[in-house]
Order: sequence, then C-alpha cells, then structure tokens
Amino acid sequence: MANHKSALKRIRQNAVRRLRNRYQHKTTRTLIKRLRLMKEKGAAVELLPTVVSHIDRLAKRNIIHKNKASNLKSRLAKHINRLG
Repeated sequence: MANHKSALKRIRQNAVRRLRNRYQHKTTRTLIKRLRLMKEKGAAVELLPTVVSHIDRLAKRNIIHKNKASNLKSRLAKHINRLG
C-alpha cells in the first residue's frame, strides 16, 4: 500500500484515467468494426471521418501508437475503396 498522500492520489488518478482510456479505446474499436462490416460505399464514406477522428484522438493521447493509428486508417481507406 502507498505510504504518501500524493501516492494515494496518484493511484486514484491512474484508476480514473485507465477507465477513461478503456472506454475510448473500446468505442473506437466498435466504430472500426462497424465500418468494416459495411457493404454500401456511401454509408462507409460517411462514417470514415468519424472513425479517423477517434483513431487520431487515441494516438494523440498515447492510448495507441501513432504507427498503429496510421496503419488502421490506411487499411480502412483501402477497405472503402474496394467497396463497389
């Protein structure tokens, strides 16, 4: 157990941030999954900016690595371009 008041506060802060990061990451993964399952190009193109925005936000906050964010965005764009 922590011995200092500041260490106890740090434990509380880490717990809150961990939950927030998990929520944001899960929300983004759900959006990515929804985009990948889409069959119509119009709807997918409409959803893409929202998904890219979420991915960029995760990368900016170091929840995911910037290269992973770039790979995700690239693969999603390729997926949309393949739709007919």
